[in-house]
Amino acid sequence: MIGIKKDRKMGRESILKSVKQNKPELLQLPDINEATFEEDINLLETFKNNLKAVGGFVKEIDEKSIDTEIKVLHSNKTNIVSTTKKSALGTITIDKNTEPHTLENIDLAILEAELGVSENGAVWVTASNSIVRVLPFITNDLVIILKKENICLHMLKAYDQIAERYRDFGVFISGPSKTADIEQCLVVGAHGAMSLAVLLI
Repeated sequence: MIGIKKDRKMGRESILKSVKQNKPELLQLPDINEATFEEDINLLETFKNNLKAVGGFVKEIDEKSIDTEIKVLHSNKTNIVSTTKKSALGTITIDKNTEPHTLENIDLAILEAELGVSENGAVWVTASNSIVRVLPFITNDLVIILKKENICLHMLKAYDQIAERYRDFGVFISGPSKTADIEQCLVVGAHGAMSLAVLLI
């Protein structure tokens, strides 16, 4: 009919071909002078303050008292996954072949982080730390163990440190899961763990 546009059916291959033909020009990444962002601050105290600001719990402890501290924080947890040898509290064993859906009733997950970021209280967790990618998000509560000497100043430093490492999964976690999108009301545990405790050793 005149005046009515005919529908064009596009298959997967034609869509991909169209995308390839219409790529924007690549732009060079800007050169960033990291010295501009250097600050003479106490990395540990800044990390602790920023983690608390985003709803996390943080405490410096001796490595030998990790399990004692976790028992104080989470005395009523029974379904526990620990992916670190630094804690013997795990009651459920997982491996890389564990079906993620079987973890829906996990009360507590205990794992290690490779590094922390002072400027935002974030910790870097990889597949080797969590074993099953969904673990830090499907658990009700999360405990992360971090060595104090592995705290860096800001995200630029963090990305420098992780740039050369092989990995198929990694995530920065800053505090418990939360959102404030709905009516500007903060909801904790919206998409993941209800609480995050970082134990600094």
